[in-house]
Parts: sequence; C-alpha cells; structure tokens
Amino acid sequence: MKAAVSPVIEWVTPEQAEFYEQVCRFAGSLPDDVSARDRAETFSREIWERCATFGIQGMPVPQELGGGGSDVVTTILGLEALGYGCRDAGLVFSLNAHMWTSEIPVWMFGRPEQQERWLPSLCDGRAIGCHTITEPEAGSDAFAMRSTARPVDGGFVLNGRKTFITNAPVADLIIAFARTGSGVGPYGISAFLVEAGTPGCSVGPNMDKMGLRTSPMADVFFDDCFVPAEAMLGKPGQGGEIFQASMRWERACIMASQVGAMRRTMEQCVRYARRRRQFGKPIGKFESVADKVANMKIAVDASRALVLRVGWLMDRGRDAMVEAAVAKAFVSEASVRTHLDAVQIHGGYGYMTDSELERGIRDAVGGTIYSGTSEIQRRIIARGLGL
Repeated sequence: MKAAVSPVIEWVTPEQAEFYEQVCRFAGSLPDDVSARDRAETFSREIWERCATFGIQGMPVPQELGGGGSDVVTTILGLEALGYGCRDAGLVFSLNAHMWTSEIPVWMFGRPEQQERWLPSLCDGRAIGCHTITEPEAGSDAFAMRSTARPVDGGFVLNGRKTFITNAPVADLIIAFARTGSGVGPYGISAFLVEAGTPGCSVGPNMDKMGLRTSPMADVFFDDCFVPAEAMLGKPGQGGEIFQASMRWERACIMASQVGAMRRTMEQCVRYARRRRQFGKPIGKFESVADKVANMKIAVDASRALVLRVGWLMDRGRDAMVEAAVAKAFVSEASVRTHLDAVQIHGGYGYMTDSELERGIRDAVGGTIYSGTSEIQRRIIARGLGL
C-alpha cells in the first residue's frame, strides 16, 4: 500500500516519498521572516542550524564521515521539498553552495585527517564553507585564474583576489584555488583548505545583489597568505579535477530547490485564479490565465523529471554531464518564466512586494547565471552532441 503522499512524487519509492513529505513539513515550520531579511540582506544562522539539526547539510555525505548517507535522488528530493516549503531562497542557495563546493571536495579528495577535521562540523551546522574559484577576469572562463600559490618552506603563500563568493562573509572554511604550476587552463591549479581568520586572508563587504539577498556574498583576498603544506586538498595540480567534481554535483542538484519553488508559486496562482473574479467569473476561466497556469504545471513536471534523471544516472555511476547541463538550462529558464507569469496573473497585486512574487523573479534570475550560465550549459550540450 502506498504511503499518503503528494501526487507529484507518487512515482518514487515509498521511503523517498515519505522523506519528501518530512522535509516539506520541516521547511513549513521554519520562521517566515524572509521579507524583512531580504530587504536588510540578512543571513539567518538560526535557520541554518535548524536545517543542520534536521539533516539537510549532511544528506550527501557518508554516515561514517558525519553525514546522512543519502543517495543522489533522495538528496534531490530533499532539496526540492526544502525549496517548496521554505520561502527563503537565498538561504536555500547558501545551503546548496555549502554542500557542493565545500562538503563534496573534502569528502571526495580530502585526506582522512582533513575529513575528520571538517566534515562533521560542515554537516552539523557548526561550520559554513565556501570555495573561491571566480575572479574579476575569470568568470565563465574559470581556469583563466591568476591567483597563485608559491611554494615556500613548510607550505605555500597564496596571493590573489576572488569575487562573487557565496557564503564568504560567514564562512569558517574557505577552499582556495590557485596556480601552483605553469600549466594553462585547468592544469597547474591546486586547491587549499584555508580556515577563516588566517593571516593574509580577508573578506570584503557583503555585496548588494538583485536577488538571493539573504545569501551573503563577498570578495575574498589573499595577500601573502601562508598555509601549511598539509592544507593542500588532493594532489598538486589536482585543483581542476576537484572543481569539476564539485560542479558535477552542483549542476545535478542545485536546481532541485527551484523545482520546489516553482511548484509553490504554481499552487499560489491556482488558488488566486480560483478566487479572483473579473467580468463576473473567476479569472481562471479565462484562457489567457489558465494557459499560463497550465504552462507552470508543464514546467514543474518536466523540470522534476530532468533533475531526477541526473540523480538516477549519478546513483548508477554513469556520466551525466550533458544531462545536468540540460536540466540546469531548462529549469533555470523555466523558473524565470514561471515567476514572470505569476506576477502577470496577479496583476497589480503581484507587482507589490507584499505578494512576494516579485522576489521570486529576482531570486530566479540568478539561476541562469550561477553554476555556469545558460550559455555555458548550451556549450556543454553542443559538445556532447559532437558539435
């Protein structure tokens, strides 16, 4: 007998469906003060810690390393449910950045002592992580970075500037990427675990963003920052591989929460279209409105299927680079369309900040940029097709 769950996920296993419902209930119980914090650009450490206590941050990390040991599909379902029940898209984005750019590299490439030092605290909420890949002149072309790590007795001296670094203002662990060799592109780049507060490592002021404003972001500066040799993550010159592994997970999973947000917005539009009357009947009876809501349903269902396909492939050890790029491009762009249509359905009310729909647009636009722009995703897809 099937568990009583939302029909949108009735085709996953009963255990996964129940987990989805548990996360939905948990997310719905979180403080709903996001409007005020969005205006003030305030990150909620309280909600972060509550998510950690529930087990969100630890989902993909093996249990023996302090995590929850969830497979990729279950992790994706958890993130979709979190995006559905939690209106703070900025905090959910910070959670994603923390998991994919900090936990995954330490888990997959860290030495046992590095894993023991960092993974339990990254999973249980005591520590927040970020990584520094983007530079002022190296955005989409990430491997054009100029930051350097010069070998010295006992370690390395880091120099360089990183920009658009999510979680930097609140991070306890900073994964720094810098050139240790003379190679070009991804070659000659190494990664280092830098504890916040290390002399020579500083963080700039919080950046004022269009959306995802509750997710802190800043520049990170390395100015003759010494790190010991044991701070290197992985092997010398393995930074490109570490970054690519992180991106595989990020592009596979980060859109899941947007699927949940789209579903929530769709349901809000359905309720409004049934209640709001114009010209003597509910506006949902007008094809121009009903078609927009129908398109939202199409977008939600297609987005969920594309994201879960990536998780299914990853759980079976199969390459999903192209499929992840397809999901990333489709879901991010569908989310923008969904939230634009939601404002249109609500008319003047939707344009007001009280509706929270305008914030949905601002938050959704970021999805077409972070983790590789839509243009970059199409390049990946084209290469996969042999073009």
